[in-house]
Amino acid sequence: MTTKRLKIPPTKSTLLTLKRKVIFLELGVSLLERKKELLTRLVYERLKQYRELRKESKTILKTAYYWLGITHTRMRNSSLQQVAIGLNTPFNINIIPKSSVGVQYPTIAIKSNDLQPVSLMTTDSSFDETRHSLANMVVLLAKLGEAETALWRLLEEQRKTQKRVNALKYNVIPKYHSTISFIKDTLEEEDRNALFQIKVLRDH
Repeated sequence: MTTKRLKIPPTKSTLLTLKRKVIFLELGVSLLERKKELLTRLVYERLKQYRELRKESKTILKTAYYWLGITHTRMRNSSLQQVAIGLNTPFNINIIPKSSVGVQYPTIAIKSNDLQPVSLMTTDSSFDETRHSLANMVVLLAKLGEAETALWRLLEEQRKTQKRVNALKYNVIPKYHSTISFIKDTLEEEDRNALFQIKVLRDH
């Protein structure tokens, strides 16, 4: 398959311009491939973190729902609702933007607070275990959400970067090289014709 050429006049100035652009484009490919390597490394790091957090999340969810089930059985729904009224949030969450290799994603800073004491007369001993487990679950799920968001955004940027590299390497740059070769051949042909005409004139 013949590589398509750029539709531009075959002149010496055009040839020089194209050569400079090819150098710039090849440098761009090199930088993009470097970026792709960094993104790939970050993706593997985030993937490992995501898998670990996902595994931990399953354990903490199981524990939290275990204690919640016990507390619900012992205290009933109405009692739980009454006790929950007025309780402070057991943690503070701040979402901070972060960037890696030009990819932005939210970083979640979460700080656990001491659990607010409640009346012992209206609660079961399992209630505090439930609160601790649920608080731990929220912290872990927040970290899991951060890891998952970062992972998908890094993967998307990796895909876009690979697409740009392929476009430059297999479409744009070959088209420039083909055009440069065409212009060189055209200029050489013009030079040969000019020399031939000069020779004919001299012979006469």
